Amino acid sequence: MRRRRGYAGYSGYRRRRRGKKAAVILGVLFGILLLLAILFFTVRISEIEVTGNRQYTEEQVIDLILDGKWSRNPAYCYYENRFREHKTIPFIEEYRVEFRSPTKIRIVVFEKRVVGYVSYMSSYMYFDKDGIIVESSGEQLPGVPWITGLEFGHIVLHNPLPVANQDIFEKILNLTQVLSVSEVKVDKIHYNSFLEAELFIGDIRVELGSDENLNGKITELKDILPELTGLSGTLYLDTYDENNSSPMYTFRKE
Repeated sequence: MRRRRGYAGYSGYRRRRRGKKAAVILGVLFGILLLLAILFFTVRISEIEVTGNRQYTEEQVIDLILDGKWSRNPAYCYYENRFREHKTIPFIEEYRVEFRSPTKIRIVVFEKRVVGYVSYMSSYMYFDKDGIIVESSGEQLPGVPWITGLEFGHIVLHNPLPVANQDIFEKILNLTQVLSVSEVKVDKIHYNSFLEAELFIGDIRVELGSDENLNGKITELKDILPELTGLSGTLYLDTYDENNSSPMYTFRKE
C-alpha cells in the first residue's frame, strides 16, 4: 500500500510538472503572439524608394499603390502585394514591391510607353510606338505631345489607332525620339496632308517640313528657342540645309 501511495504521489508530481511546463509554453506562445500583435499594429513602413517612374512623380506612385488604411503596415503590405491582384493604374503596365527591411520598401514601376495622344469624344487616347491605344484618360499627361491632323475612324482601347496611312506612326516615333534626345519639349505636333510636321511650343509654331534631316532641324531648334523666349510667331525650319554652315531662318511674329 505504501508503494502505491508513493507511486500515486510521484504520478501527481509528474502531472503537476507537466502542467507547469505546459503553462510556461503557453505563456511563451502568448508572449510571442502579443509581441507580433504589437509589431503588427505599431510598425509602419517609413522609407519608400520609387524607380522606373517617368509619367508619375514619386509621391503620386506612393499614393496610388499604398492607398489603403493598412497599406503601410509591413505584414499587410506584403500580403496585399504577394497574394492579391495588383491595382489597375493608368499608364502603368505592372509594378512590384520589394522589401529591404520591415520599415523600408522599394516600388519598381513598369510604365506603358506612350509616344503621343489624340483627342476623341472628349477623351485623350494615348498610343504607343506601334499605334496601339494603350490608355484613355480625361487628363493631358505632361511630357506627351498632342498629335493632330490625323484622320481616323472608331477608336477601341488596346487596338491600333485606325488611320489611313500606317507609316505615320514611324514618323511620329522618329520625331518624338529626336525631341526626347535633344530635350526639346513640345505641346502639340500637327501633321498636314503631306505628313509634314508642325511643332507647337507655347506661343511658338515651328514649320519642320518633311522628316528629312530631322536631327539637324531639331538641333537648330534647340539653339534658337532661347532667343524666342516671350515671343509668339512662326519659325520656319523647312529651309534647313545641312551643307549650309551659316544658315538663316525666318521668324514671323504674330
